Amino acid sequence: MYPTVAEPTSSAETDGIRVNVQSHYIADQSSPRDDRYVFAYTITISNESERAAQLRTRHWIITDGRGTVEEVRGDGVVGEQPRLQPGQSFQYTSGCVLTTPIGTMHGTYRMWRDDGSYFDAVIAPFSLALPASQRMRDFEAN
Repeated sequence: MYPTVAEPTSSAETDGIRVNVQSHYIADQSSPRDDRYVFAYTITISNESERAAQLRTRHWIITDGRGTVEEVRGDGVVGEQPRLQPGQSFQYTSGCVLTTPIGTMHGTYRMWRDDGSYFDAVIAPFSLALPASQRMRDFEAN
């Protein structure tokens, strides 16, 4: 069980693969009145090891502010299965829609080495949170 985190960033390294995350709230796509909160997150995956690795699958665990958990599994990220040579990085941005103004995400990427071995690179927990300034505007508008 991962603790609830308050930071919109996270960083973890597994077997030479570093995963950095930065999340932010997308106000113009959200509708708090309809319990729709849209968040984007940008992920940078860096190969700090001496061997190439390819991202094959993803596994996300998304928890909303009510404690409801959703698991998402799939091939690659944003339609790609990037292969990273030592020293290379891959960055992408994706999104998540919650029915609560706060939540968390964490997970793993299944990484394959050229010798056929594989491991799960950790995506450390990070928050999805409506900024305090936005919460005040929404409160004052109602």
